[in-house]
Amino acid sequence: MPVTGARRTFIGTAAVALALSTLVLAEPAYAAKPVGSDEGASTEQTGGGDETGIYAAARIQYSGSVAADGGTGNVTSADVNWDPPPCWYAPYLGAKDFKKKMSADLEEAASAPGMAGHAGAAIGQTKAHYEDGFGWEDTPGYEDYNVAKDGEGMFWAGVENPNEPDILKRSSCTDLPFWVDNGEAPPPQYEEAITPEILAALAYQHMQLPDTEVSLAPEETTKVNLPTWAWLDKAVFDEVQATATLAVPGFALQATTTAKPVSLKLEPGTPDAETYPASGECAINADGSIGEPYANGKADQSPPCGIKYLRSSGDGTFDLQATITWEIAWTGSGGAGGDLPDGTFENAQAVTVQEIQAVNR
Repeated sequence: MPVTGARRTFIGTAAVALALSTLVLAEPAYAAKPVGSDEGASTEQTGGGDETGIYAAARIQYSGSVAADGGTGNVTSADVNWDPPPCWYAPYLGAKDFKKKMSADLEEAASAPGMAGHAGAAIGQTKAHYEDGFGWEDTPGYEDYNVAKDGEGMFWAGVENPNEPDILKRSSCTDLPFWVDNGEAPPPQYEEAITPEILAALAYQHMQLPDTEVSLAPEETTKVNLPTWAWLDKAVFDEVQATATLAVPGFALQATTTAKPVSLKLEPGTPDAETYPASGECAINADGSIGEPYANGKADQSPPCGIKYLRSSGDGTFDLQATITWEIAWTGSGGAGGDLPDGTFENAQAVTVQEIQAVNR
């Protein structure tokens, strides 16, 4: 029997009761056999599964240049207001498996101490939602857990991003599990349902950029007031790709995130230095390289990308920070695609700066 009113209010009450049960829909990433031979490929579990081997949960598979074992990569978003999704909704269980788990969870929750008043009423409403077809506003109920449609779709449920440090954000996908037919899109009210764009953001989060060290001339040890040339060859400074894939019977999505290097910023590690150009931002050349290698005969020239230290580093070194900015875009299932915030990756190199010794006669 449909009921009008605020869906979110009902869901919030029910979620409090369900939090006391064993309905844990998100689990930490785990190491799994990589898919294909791509370096760093990994698989991240997004919920469900049991010892019976029944296929019962969607899994996001990462491939390409990604961190091992589902860990976060080394890209930092240049947009401080952008974050990967803290949670999302994804395929969870088929109808028969969902009935088995959910009915057991509700029975356990109902028998827990203190399950009276609002909490007890929420459990009762939840049972009516899945057993008797009790619905509300824009959400239908499910008679007998939709068992009559087993194999024709799946129940979707909230999944926490295990790499999200904020527990409140991570646990904010609190709507009750909902049914989606095979080949159909989730109802529009579930804005956090998994999409190619969400997969692209997750691929971004797991992307591993190369540990590229800037070439310097002179190498490691330079002299006060002597221009130090800096450059990156195209061969070690190329675009990087990471792919995230989610596939279950009747539903499949994929997104590939591509990072393309666009500039290098040099920070000498001391205010007593000058950079070339003055901004410290070295743009990418037409051939995909940055800067220009030093060659004999250029000692009296200023480098297009480099540093000049104005004092000695003494008995220590200066930490030269080389930050590479990467332009990031994505493509996904169904021709979807777009841009993501630029990413940055920083390398630190120790540079020794010596005084030029002069001999007086």
